[in-house]
Amino acid sequence: MVAATGAGNAATPHRPVRRGDKVSEAIARDIVRRIGAEGLSPGTQLPPEAKMLEEYRVGRGSLREALRILEVHGLISIKPGPRGGPTVDQVDTRSFGRMASLFFQMDGVTIRELIEARLHMEPMLARAAAQQQDPQLVHELARFDGSGHGDDEYARNATDFHQLVAVMSGNRIMSLFGQSLADVLRDRLQDTLFPKSRRREILTVHSDIGTAIAQGDPDRAERLMRSHMEDYVAQVKRRHPGLMQEVVDWR
Repeated sequence: MVAATGAGNAATPHRPVRRGDKVSEAIARDIVRRIGAEGLSPGTQLPPEAKMLEEYRVGRGSLREALRILEVHGLISIKPGPRGGPTVDQVDTRSFGRMASLFFQMDGVTIRELIEARLHMEPMLARAAAQQQDPQLVHELARFDGSGHGDDEYARNATDFHQLVAVMSGNRIMSLFGQSLADVLRDRLQDTLFPKSRRREILTVHSDIGTAIAQGDPDRAERLMRSHMEDYVAQVKRRHPGLMQEVVDWR
């Protein structure tokens, strides 16, 4: 059983297993809590297996199952070898989206529902970004000036723009959901969605949305983003009509 107090950091004692908990899940929950409480940054190595077994006083199988739970969800990496072990990973929107897609598939959620969710989410993020006006991030909008027309540069520009707007919303839950929806869709629409003839137009739209956010105009930022996303949805339906009713699969 997981100890109520342990030999770890005194500021973050272990918590007891709740009634009905699996031991492995209780350990996984406690490790995540300790990572947050101790402010462990990505790349930080967690204690070795022998130390964790001593602290948690559980069997090796339960500990390894706990670490596997966290690894599957993209919260830690486990490196093999004598100098390996569990390491804290960066919170990643792609990992969150991949986990969510399991639930989407089980519930029969379609690609149509996914893009409609993004249609609602992105304007909210743009509005929040304009209201938040984070001075440390506003200056980054200047790089979305309508340039960047090569294949790789265009795709990177478009992805970076929407990620920045999400972060600028100032709400980590909205940002995580918004970016993960885009990640799940991007994996299933791997070709560049808008034709080359429209790239300048799309980049200009991004620039206009960025200007509205930088000027602190939430109404205009929301309106422009909604129009942009309606165009996006129409383009997906036009180029991938057979995809709309497909169930989102786990990848």
